[in-house]
Parts: sequence; structure tokens; C-alpha cells
Amino acid sequence: MTTPAAIPTKSPPSTHSEPSEPTVADATNVNVAHHFDEWEQQYDSCVLGMWVFLVSEVMFFGGLFATYMVYRFKFPDAFDHASEHLDIYLGGFNTFVLLTSSLTMALAVRAAHLGQRRQIALLIALTMVLGLAFLGVKGLEYYHKYEDGLAPLLGLPFRYEGSEVGATRLFYGLYFAMTGVHALHMIIGIAILGLFIRPALRGAYSGANSLSVEIVGLYWHFVDLVWIFLFPLLYLIDRSA
Repeated sequence: MTTPAAIPTKSPPSTHSEPSEPTVADATNVNVAHHFDEWEQQYDSCVLGMWVFLVSEVMFFGGLFATYMVYRFKFPDAFDHASEHLDIYLGGFNTFVLLTSSLTMALAVRAAHLGQRRQIALLIALTMVLGLAFLGVKGLEYYHKYEDGLAPLLGLPFRYEGSEVGATRLFYGLYFAMTGVHALHMIIGIAILGLFIRPALRGAYSGANSLSVEIVGLYWHFVDLVWIFLFPLLYLIDRSA
């Protein structure tokens, strides 16, 4: 009887022709967890588990988006005017930063598939730098809102000279809640990426061993995608007018 530990060394059917895709043939030195029969089962289970987690995250952010849209249609004028106080240039810059970080993360996953350990570490570090740049710009935006008295948080005075103060306060409450939760996910992602640099330099991720990099890459792309929805919802309201 073949033991689970011996299965990854067997040559698989030639179903993968792209060099960037890890195969069982690459899995000679991969440790298969005791509760899996073979490496392919472990790979599929880990990827599926990550997608299940991301679906739960979609439902979480979907609730926030739905709440925002309900009040957006209930107080259209107030939300339009409140959005005008957001810095579209800083928001646009952050969008560019995150799109670039998605590219560097994708390249890091490819480098892991190809076993390029220095490139893995470099691209992951660059992704972290871009994530920190995003957080820095977002922190600057938060500071501007605090200075303008538009941060209805922790009992801070809310200074807004205009009509529908209550609805405007609601807009900024949702703005800080949605972008704050997103920023928290960014911080978690950056912290996780930081754990990958030293092992990458030691050659821990190559071929089939790239699974961990691929999993964290899925998380990073999801966080970036959330911002792609947040930016137009919050910053681009009625900008054409």
C-alpha cells in the first residue's frame, strides 16, 4: 500500500502545460499534511478554503455596501455634498497604488511558481511598501477630515455648515467605518506578507511550495478589489455634475 507521504513523488498525468502552474511533479519535497492523501488534494483543499473565507468577507463588505446604498438613495443631496469634501486626487492616487500592488503580488506568485526566491522576496517587499503608502495617504485623509471637523468619531465635534447635518454626519460615519475596516484588512495583509520575506530568501517557496504565496495573494487581490468598489461609491458621487 502506498503511503500518503510517498504520493507527491509520483509523476502526474501531463495535464498542465504552463510552466507557471505547480504540478505534482514539482511536489517531490513538499510535506503533505497527515489528513490529506496526496498533494493535489491538499492544494485543492487549501485553495477552496481560502475562497470560502473570501466569500464570507464578500458577505461582510456586502452588508456595508448595502447599508451605504440604502442611505445614499434616502439622502441623495446630502451624500452628494458630503462627497465633495473628499479628496478625489488622494483617492485616485491610492487607487493607482493598490492596482500596482496587485501587479507586484501577482508577479510574486509567478516568481514563487518559478522558484525565483530573490524575486519573491523583492516583490513581496514592494507590495508591502505600496500597502504602507496606501495607509499613509489614507491616514493623511483622515487627518484632514479631523482638522475640518468632519470626523464623527469618539465624541469629536462635528462641524458642518450646511443643510441636512444629520445625513451628512451619517455619510462620514459610513465613510470612516467602510474605509477603516478596509484599512484594517490592509494592515493584516501587510503583516502576513512580512512573514514571507525571510523564508522566501531561504528558498522555502518554489514550485508546489508556492501554495502559501498563492493563498496570501488571493487575500491581497480581494482587499484591493474592495477598494475598487469603495472609491467610486464614496469619491465619485455625482462628480459629473
